[in-house]
Amino acid sequence: MNEFSNAFRTAAHLLVEMDPGLLEVVLLSLRVSLSAVILAAVFALPLGAFVALTPFPGRRGVVILMNAMMSLPPVVVGLVIYLLLSRTGPLGTTGLLFTPTAMIIAQCVLVFPIIAALTRQTVFDLHEEYDEYLRSVGAGTRQKIATLLWDGRARLLTAILAGFGRAIAEVGAVIIVGGNILHSTRVMTTTIALETSKGDLGMALGLGIILVLIAVAVNTAVVTIGGGANQRTV
Repeated sequence: MNEFSNAFRTAAHLLVEMDPGLLEVVLLSLRVSLSAVILAAVFALPLGAFVALTPFPGRRGVVILMNAMMSLPPVVVGLVIYLLLSRTGPLGTTGLLFTPTAMIIAQCVLVFPIIAALTRQTVFDLHEEYDEYLRSVGAGTRQKIATLLWDGRARLLTAILAGFGRAIAEVGAVIIVGGNILHSTRVMTTTIALETSKGDLGMALGLGIILVLIAVAVNTAVVTIGGGANQRTV
């Protein structure tokens, strides 16, 4: 009990004083995760909409694959990217291994199928609702994609936030491709794992509190936006 109390007091002190080491880790975590989510969304949103609206051979298989990839094991993703970026790998000359860029790539791969699959389902549902109208105005595929993405923006934002929640809490892939290097690739989740193993529970608990607060904020935003979208469609 004393150990927990000491850890909590240390964590509170770090949070109140805005410890530079803690702040550095938090800011890097946010930068990596936000970059990964934005990059994934740029490609996943139009892809998901395209799959929802365009019939082509093997589409059912693509949909199944997209849904299956939502549960990709992070350590497997980390291992594959590590092999690609290692010195003996096909992308070894880029020198990206053990850098924040490698971590962004890993998180992007994990987040991409989540946003794409949720986008496909959202656009598919909206298309069933607006199909008759879109055909009456002679909308082409590009116009349909743009219209339905805009109309479903509130629900799509919840998909993006869900992807961010997955990214910010991820540890397996980023520790493999990032290496958990001090002042370079050390993010909240990897720092919590490291500091706990070292017995520095104050730092670990402080970062854990911040991570929980971010998770609560993201989930609150998802529920709020989702509720607003549902009210508008009633």
